[in-house]
Amino acid sequence: MAALWKAVAGVLLAALGLALLGRPAEAQGNGRDKKQVSGDSAMFLGQEREAWRPLVATTVNLSDINSIKSSFQLQTFDPEGVIFYGDTKGGADWFVLSLKDGVPLMQIYRAGIYVSVAGGTKLSDGKWHTLEVSNQGDFVILEMDGSDKLVVGMHPAEPEKVLAGELRLALGGVLINPELMVVPVGPRFDACLRQGSWLNLSTPWETDAEELWPCYQRLEPGSYFSGAGFAIFNISVFHIDAHRGMKVELFGDFSKMDGTILSIKAPGQE
Repeated sequence: MAALWKAVAGVLLAALGLALLGRPAEAQGNGRDKKQVSGDSAMFLGQEREAWRPLVATTVNLSDINSIKSSFQLQTFDPEGVIFYGDTKGGADWFVLSLKDGVPLMQIYRAGIYVSVAGGTKLSDGKWHTLEVSNQGDFVILEMDGSDKLVVGMHPAEPEKVLAGELRLALGGVLINPELMVVPVGPRFDACLRQGSWLNLSTPWETDAEELWPCYQRLEPGSYFSGAGFAIFNISVFHIDAHRGMKVELFGDFSKMDGTILSIKAPGQE
């Protein structure tokens, strides 16, 4: 039993002793009860808020766009969640990029047609991955790490009018009823996004948060928990010294917590 506790302690120290990277993204007021942040800021998409509410969002005039291309880097162990959302016509046509079972999933509604496609590299491995989303004619292309591609083609039966008006973009949530998505996706996403370049625009993003939480400097197996309230570790993968004791250290702000912080139990034991 002592060996079990020691093994669990080692994993907990690795998972909970992560240092935060730098300072949060600076936020400035805009007079509308929202803060402005730069689109290339490092953003922790799992920051606490309403389930489907985007972490940051922005609105731009379509006439200001000269490149239908966005790129960013993503890091996560979480296999499911919303990354990037965009729409025109006030949400009448929309696009959602998410992860599902660890692989990218694109869902699009345009001209009365729903389309979804999933595949490519599994991105929930804790490594940084570079993603680029572009529109080329009737095709939407997702490129992963410069090689793997996911392509969606939509060919309307009749030529569409030249788009005018506004384009809305959002990260970590959607601006439509989530029930409209063809493939259901969980809204919470424990992931970090950085080095965003959005349509080659310098337009600031807006957020309701006072400041954006920074990303983890080191991300290791055990850093992500599904939200089920527990994690299970197999002690056979650890090198164990049965004669040493166990030490568990928890780092954080517990001033607002009310309840159990940690409990440890072996299978078959009360």
